[in-house]
Amino acid sequence: MNHSVIRFILGYVIGFLGLFLMLPVLVALIYREDVWFDYAIVALPCLILGIINSYFRPKNFTFYLKEGFFCTGASWVVLSVIGALPLTITGEIPHYIDALFEAVSGFTTTGASILENVESLSHASLFWRSFTHLVGGMGVLVFLLTVIPLAGGDGSQFNLMKAESPGPSVGKLVPKLKNTAQMLYLIYLGLCALEIFLLLCAGMTPFEAINTAIATAGTGGFGIYSSSIGGFNVACQWIVAVFMFIFGVNFNFYYYMLFHHARLAFRMEEVRMYSFLTALSIGIITVNILGSSAGLFDALTKAAFQVTSIQSSTGFSTADFAVWPQTSRCVLVLLMFIGACAGSTGGGIKVSRFVLMGKAVHKELISYIHPRSVRKTMMDGKPVNHETIRSNNVFFGTFMLIFFVSVFVLSFENIDFSTVFTAVIATMSNIGPGLSLVGPAANYAFFSDISKIMLIFDMLAGRLELFPILMLFHPNIWKDVFSKRRCKELKHAGKILKQ
Repeated sequence: MNHSVIRFILGYVIGFLGLFLMLPVLVALIYREDVWFDYAIVALPCLILGIINSYFRPKNFTFYLKEGFFCTGASWVVLSVIGALPLTITGEIPHYIDALFEAVSGFTTTGASILENVESLSHASLFWRSFTHLVGGMGVLVFLLTVIPLAGGDGSQFNLMKAESPGPSVGKLVPKLKNTAQMLYLIYLGLCALEIFLLLCAGMTPFEAINTAIATAGTGGFGIYSSSIGGFNVACQWIVAVFMFIFGVNFNFYYYMLFHHARLAFRMEEVRMYSFLTALSIGIITVNILGSSAGLFDALTKAAFQVTSIQSSTGFSTADFAVWPQTSRCVLVLLMFIGACAGSTGGGIKVSRFVLMGKAVHKELISYIHPRSVRKTMMDGKPVNHETIRSNNVFFGTFMLIFFVSVFVLSFENIDFSTVFTAVIATMSNIGPGLSLVGPAANYAFFSDISKIMLIFDMLAGRLELFPILMLFHPNIWKDVFSKRRCKELKHAGKILKQ
């Protein structure tokens, strides 16, 4: 383990968290709220630590995938633990486990809440909840790659980016990986700014538009009202629905479209499947709820909003879909598992993994029919190597294992199975609302602390693609962390490479 680079990256994460915490301080001052001091006393030590850390740069920046995974898991834990402090210090969420649940839900862009009355929060806390979605949507370490001069070459930067980016693979859009991260963030923030503009035109106030847009951009779903988006006009609902779909698309698609590679963009099988599933689901649910809606347009509006919200893992709502007909609820639960595209800000298992799994099953069937045939699995016109297929299968197995363990732990709550089942999948897929007692009209406050900790783990595991957070529990990692001998070996290897 390269201890110095891990310390350096974690220090930068804490420093930028302090900088981010100054934004709700500014909001509190604008609205003349006393909570500005509570945010400031958390922000200032973080800023000071970050500044001190910047003066102690590592001599050797080389690190591998193991360090990348450890940094990712540890960074998100640190973000959540510190990010929850202001919510408790202000007294708005006095119980720390509840505040931690809310903070983790924000950073992981889950949107599951323990709050029964969202409107009771200060403007500063409402903004902080929404802003955590913006930070967590693209990933804090991807953000670091865009702003700090991280040495070590593209290999080290790739290991850091791969550990945090959602989906089965990470690649470069431009020759330098840092430029790729910057390009992704420009697209991300540009789309967010466009949504703010459109929501202002549709009638939202600046505070409403900013909070809604940044929660949509991160596909998070924290609303500033208990009615989520249901209290806004139809124009606002359609704007949010369209942007939820947009942020669930692989960002490579937008890069190709912006830089005149439309042919490559429309060859992306994942985007085509994502669009097909969205259209099919909207059609099925529109027909299914037509009888209980005020006409075809009303049914289409509700169906389009909830389908894009669930599949993109945003979690906003305009209706209580927990009381919809069985077919509609079944479609939404299936979409919770599937999720959005890889390389987007959305959650879930990802459409690309299901596409790859379907291709693997087809290849296996062909091998039974024609045992001597040799066929390659193709994706977007390119062959997929065996390592990708293997990791895809391992991900499915690990996901289901964590899912079953979580369902078992929550079963001790002695509540209905629908609540337990959808609470787990809604947190693992970073969606937020589920069905029954955790539906869009309810919250997660009734769970015990043990169940909340289990769901906190599920949210982190789902956002970080399972393995970075699981690695924090592996004993060999901690042996390396506390191993001085290993540290000396790494320094010696660095000297040899320089020579």
